[in-house]
Amino acid sequence: MTERMTSVEVRAGASLAGVFGLRMLGLFFILPVLAVHAANIRGGDDLTLVGIALGAYGLSQGILQIPFGMASDRWGRKPLLYAGLAVFAAGSFLGMIAHDIWTMIAARTLQGAGAISSVAMAFAADLTREQHRTKVMAMIGSMIGLMFALSLVGAPLLYRVIGMDGLFALTGALCLGAIALVRFQVPDPPAQGRAARAAGSVRAALLDAELVRLNAGIFILHVVLYAMFVVVPPLLVQSGLALPEHWKLYLPVVLGSFVLMVPAVLYADRRNASKPVLIGAVVLLVGAEAAFAALGGGLAVLAVLMLGFFVAFNVLEALLPSLVSRIAPAQGRGAAIGVYNTTQTLGVFFGGLLGGWVASRYGTTGVFAVCTVLAAVWLALATGMRHPSAVNELSSLTFSIASGVNLDGLREALARVQGVREAEVVAAERIARLKVVPGQWDEHRVRKLITGEV
Repeated sequence: MTERMTSVEVRAGASLAGVFGLRMLGLFFILPVLAVHAANIRGGDDLTLVGIALGAYGLSQGILQIPFGMASDRWGRKPLLYAGLAVFAAGSFLGMIAHDIWTMIAARTLQGAGAISSVAMAFAADLTREQHRTKVMAMIGSMIGLMFALSLVGAPLLYRVIGMDGLFALTGALCLGAIALVRFQVPDPPAQGRAARAAGSVRAALLDAELVRLNAGIFILHVVLYAMFVVVPPLLVQSGLALPEHWKLYLPVVLGSFVLMVPAVLYADRRNASKPVLIGAVVLLVGAEAAFAALGGGLAVLAVLMLGFFVAFNVLEALLPSLVSRIAPAQGRGAAIGVYNTTQTLGVFFGGLLGGWVASRYGTTGVFAVCTVLAAVWLALATGMRHPSAVNELSSLTFSIASGVNLDGLREALARVQGVREAEVVAAERIARLKVVPGQWDEHRVRKLITGEV
């Protein structure tokens, strides 16, 4: 069994992180400036509509994540990545002509219809072994966090130079670049018998208690994030920091959060301590939101609290998808991650909607108070989670396949062996990856299949 990441695993992690990065950078470019820009367009004085525009892509993405994930289980990851990125680019180009709040909402909704997150994350899980999956998911999560940081710093500056129309055009161009990256850099998927994947995987993902905890967590995290960004940019302006100067606060805060989150993620990975690290991050999230509500404005206070928030956010963004991919069965991974991403993106929509509605009635303090309550609910849910090793007591094994063995039908044959719970065949490397029940799997039968004695 190989301990180091293979070249395919490294390439898969780096290229899929790049796809996420190009797509999310464009998406995040809108976040720090839309609430301020909306005052300049027709209908933009209604904070509830501004909140809907901010999170509208989350609604359409939430509706389509599961269908995209299931379709990729059946017809392949790459075709669905191409389709989703093309739709996202179309929504970005519509945003170029959005000079009223309703067209802005339509553009954001169309962007969200390119719901590829579940496909890309399932693809990353397909191409990596379980012992390296946390690293790959952390690469993707860190890339998302880095793009978020770049957007916070760059969006106000770019907005001053190219305006909102230019930001949407740049978003579309970045998405087209992601299509090229999928075509030329992302490895081909392993042969896994797509049509035979589990029919009940969506229902299982919805009902599994551990997945429900993780899905609820990512929903709350993104509700809190997008509700906050209805009020944080205007709050910074009110505190004396003009929009083009917001990078002066965001840059040190986000860079500092990355430095502080890395030890936590490495500790969770190397010590198999995902649960205590996750709970610690949620505690930090609750504390940051409560302090926002209690302490009010002041740039120095806002900077410290934003640092605490982003440390918690980055740690959770890295841990949660890794945990989902470890718990979900390989044959239904696309659907399970689709459910996860559905709850994530619905959090985006409801966060924008809730933030706008609460801000219009109860002000900035009301928004932070609601975020505190939601984070506390997540903390209560997280304390009851089981350790991942107790959820999935299977052993992951990798075997080399003899050169004379025909790969057609091999995955299905391995999956039928007693004690084998999951099987996949990576044709490019001629290896088989199995999850087996320790002490109960038929090792003799497996070795006959991979050596061609059967």
